[in-house]
Amino acid sequence: MADSRENSPIQIREFFIQGLTSDGEQFRPSDWADRLCGAMSCFRPEGGRNSHLAYSPYVRPVLFQGVRSVVVNEALREIEPMAFNFVMSFAKDNDLQIINACLLPEDEENSLEPAAK
Repeated sequence: MADSRENSPIQIREFFIQGLTSDGEQFRPSDWADRLCGAMSCFRPEGGRNSHLAYSPYVRPVLFQGVRSVVVNEALREIEPMAFNFVMSFAKDNDLQIINACLLPEDEENSLEPAAK
C-alpha cells in the first residue's frame, strides 16, 4: 500500500516574530533579528563546516510590514527542540509579537500579478 504522505503536499508552517513589543514599541537593538538568526545559522538541513556563513532556512530575518522580523519555520521544533525553545523563549522574554503566517495555494485565482494600468 502506498504511503499517503507521498501524495499529499508538504504542510509548511511558519510564523513571524516581529520587532514590536506587545505595547507596540520598537524592539532594540535594531539588528536583533540578524543577531538571533546568526545564532541559529547552524540549524540547517545540510549543516556543515561553513554553515555559519548563511542564515538557516528555518530562522531567517525579514522586513515584514516595515518592521524588522524573524520568520521561524516550525520544522525547527522537530530538528532541534532546544533551538526552537530558545527562539520562542527569546520572543516571550522580550515581549515580542508573534504572528502566524499562512500559505495561499498557487493557482490562477490566487496568483499575484501586477495591477492593470
